[in-house]
Amino acid sequence: MSDSSRGRKPLVAEKRYSKPRTKATKPKQSRRRKARRKPQPKRGGLQGFLQRIIRWVMRLIWRITWRATAFALFVLALFVGYYYTTLPPAEEQLDGRARGSVTMLDQYGQVFAWRGDQFGGAVTADTVSPHLKKAIIATEDKRFYQHFGISPRGIASAVRINLSEGRGPLSGHGGSTITQQTAKLLCLGVDFDPQTQTEAEYERECRRGTIQRKAKEAVYALAMEAKYSKDEILTIYMNRAFLGAGARGFEAASERYFGKSAANVTPAEAAMLAGLLVAPTRFAPTNDLTRSQNRAATIVRLMNEQGYLTDAEAREAQNNPAELSKAAEARSGGYFADWVMSSGPEFFTRKTTEDVIIRTTLDPRIQSAAEDALAWVFENKVRDGSKAQAAIVVMSADGAVRGMVGGRDSKVSGAFNRAVQAKRQTGSAFKPFVYAAALDLGYSPNDTVEDAPLTIDIPGSGPWSPRNYTNKFYGTVTLTHALRDSLNIPAVKVSEFVGRDLVRQVANGFGLESDL
Repeated sequence: MSDSSRGRKPLVAEKRYSKPRTKATKPKQSRRRKARRKPQPKRGGLQGFLQRIIRWVMRLIWRITWRATAFALFVLALFVGYYYTTLPPAEEQLDGRARGSVTMLDQYGQVFAWRGDQFGGAVTADTVSPHLKKAIIATEDKRFYQHFGISPRGIASAVRINLSEGRGPLSGHGGSTITQQTAKLLCLGVDFDPQTQTEAEYERECRRGTIQRKAKEAVYALAMEAKYSKDEILTIYMNRAFLGAGARGFEAASERYFGKSAANVTPAEAAMLAGLLVAPTRFAPTNDLTRSQNRAATIVRLMNEQGYLTDAEAREAQNNPAELSKAAEARSGGYFADWVMSSGPEFFTRKTTEDVIIRTTLDPRIQSAAEDALAWVFENKVRDGSKAQAAIVVMSADGAVRGMVGGRDSKVSGAFNRAVQAKRQTGSAFKPFVYAAALDLGYSPNDTVEDAPLTIDIPGSGPWSPRNYTNKFYGTVTLTHALRDSLNIPAVKVSEFVGRDLVRQVANGFGLESDL
């Protein structure tokens, strides 16, 4: 029997897998093995010791620093949170006057003067002229809408400028943002108490520039940024800022200087108003219009550089600077308004806490005529360079004062009023009482007196020879002529003839109570 298995392939088990199983192979390693970083041996000796000391000190400083910073931030958050809880709604922060205003009307019921803290009404960042809003930001805080209440860049810039100008780092430019300035205007939330301090003391306390005070203002500013929107902060600032001539807020200032609302000011007028923020009294147009216009020109350039005005708008504003309106100028009131404020009851005038309206006896036509007459005299009768002064008071038959000029410059307020404040010899103003005494004795205005050289022996003083202003003599003149031309010698002769006691009695009858 033959071997049947010879020549056959050996039996193998069925392949269970479609592909032959292969042994896992390790990936080929790169010929260049990455160089392993060998641990640096610790240096011994003095050098290693010093390195370890330095590393330990640096770690200690870092631990102290971040813990101190975290603690400082925690304390800052507490203070900010405290101020945040004390801040009232923004609309309650707008009228920051410590006293009221006085509005004066003439005899026809027309406004001719304002005194006290004038508040023209609340304005908002949305209702004012866009030119005014941009002028304020360009002048005071060009990054107002970007910072969080304080500007480290602005502070650094102010310190650099102060040092370059030879001042101390905190003297001069302060780098304060509009938010910080608003915090100062709010006096960090402390209200004025007339029972414990004067208004001047309160203002001085609010404006202190110490490091501690500025730190508090910065914290208060952060609280305001958390409480109010940017436009609300700007609104508070625009309503509380003092802008000269008793104006509180931009609405009052616009009415005071231009006779229009702050919503309608032009770029030139907006620049002039914004220029008042740095020094309200110095740059007030009622004090020095040229200086105020020069300051406004600087503001216009800033607005142009920051893109708020086109080149054409900037040229228009530069070529046509803002002017003080005639109506606003007339409402300064001058000497008459000052007299009303000084002679009226304090609770209605100088120390009023409310808004008061006073109707006076002023006749604007007579007042204008008196001002024009005095100006004509100094232009035509007084030599150039003379420092002579004069005053005019016009009264009606019932004793009401209709017009008053207290000096050469009639468009001022707060100036020395020679009509009521100059306590000097009356001079020729006393002559009417002399001739009134003569008329009481029966003399006629057409009676005559001799204007000729005269010498009187005054007991205790010796001889006295009066002279006329012109150093001339006019011979025989009527009493009317003598009074009209204010001749001195005829007045002395009439006084001596009727008797000085009678002249004194007539003057007392007119209300003069001085020792005559």
